[in-house]
Amino acid sequence: MNNYMQVPFCPMVGSEVYSSEVKKTEVLMENFRRAIGLRIKENKEVYEGEVTELSPEETESVTGGYGKAISHVIIGLKTVKGTKQLKLDPTIYDALVKEKVAVGDVIYIEANSGAVKRVGRSDAFATEFDLEAEEYVPLPKGEVHKKKEIVQDVTLHDLDAANARPQGGQDILSLMGQMMKPRKTEITDKLRQEINKVVNRYVDEGVAELVPGVLFIDEVHMLDMECFSYLNRALESSLSPIVIFATNRGICTVRGTDMSSPHGIPVDLLDRLVIIRTETYGPAEMIQILAIRAQVEEISIDEQSLAYLGEIGQQASLRHAVQLLSPGSVVAKMNGREGICKADLEEVSSLYLNAKSSAKLLQEQQDRYIS
Repeated sequence: MNNYMQVPFCPMVGSEVYSSEVKKTEVLMENFRRAIGLRIKENKEVYEGEVTELSPEETESVTGGYGKAISHVIIGLKTVKGTKQLKLDPTIYDALVKEKVAVGDVIYIEANSGAVKRVGRSDAFATEFDLEAEEYVPLPKGEVHKKKEIVQDVTLHDLDAANARPQGGQDILSLMGQMMKPRKTEITDKLRQEINKVVNRYVDEGVAELVPGVLFIDEVHMLDMECFSYLNRALESSLSPIVIFATNRGICTVRGTDMSSPHGIPVDLLDRLVIIRTETYGPAEMIQILAIRAQVEEISIDEQSLAYLGEIGQQASLRHAVQLLSPGSVVAKMNGREGICKADLEEVSSLYLNAKSSAKLLQEQQDRYIS
């Protein structure tokens, strides 16, 4: 069993906070909690094995009429060490049906809760096919009745959402009402505080461990003062993930104010950040990036063409050079070739202007345009 939880990663864009249904700070907090993982380990008493028998026993319905009711279910489980026959409650039969358990499946049943988990199909039933939709697992070792460490990975947002979800009736009107109202339910601070208490208790008892992940906020200059004030407080919390801000702005105004600040971020928040130093790409790096991009898009291109695209990237921008790959591929195919050559890129380059050339043209011919 893998003892390490995958680090939660939650990407978002600054403009996502402007919703008509949910407060800005609520959107930020939701994403904060998506980026914090919790690995819960529990030692549970379970019955585990390959299903050898599955027989529901029926009885006359208590309510009368012609219907039959399940009184109990007999299930046989087999492991490497032995077999066991169990007589189970009818509610567990419902769980078996929900998990689509059949004879030959490997399952485990929790003794305390009666929860059923289908692990997969026993590899004794594996066929000679190379590809199958079914997952085959080996016959469990040890006894049928055993203590097993169950590991579950969740995020704090999963816990919030599970506890905030309204438990409506199960009749058709209630279900239809829930389907017709896809609006987001706002999770209260009180609920989050209660969940934090439970999480902290689990961590102190050694039942669970916190896995702080990464929250990536792109276009961070789109956030306003209310969001930045909230981030100041949230970053000081003990349950805070690593937060990465990304922006391409220089000195600009903080959204919703007249205040100018580097990257559109208030200075008091900038003081809390470590700013990663970046440098412009050189010709060799641009060519390498373009080659990777061509490989991803499955475009065939020769070295001479890559060098020419690198020159375009230096004069205009790397983005513009990348954008020329697709039309270059189309022109090459129209000329009866699979791979892009320099002539294709020269033709494409003459058809499309880059941002700098377009701005220069507008300035030179501004009298021809409506201003």
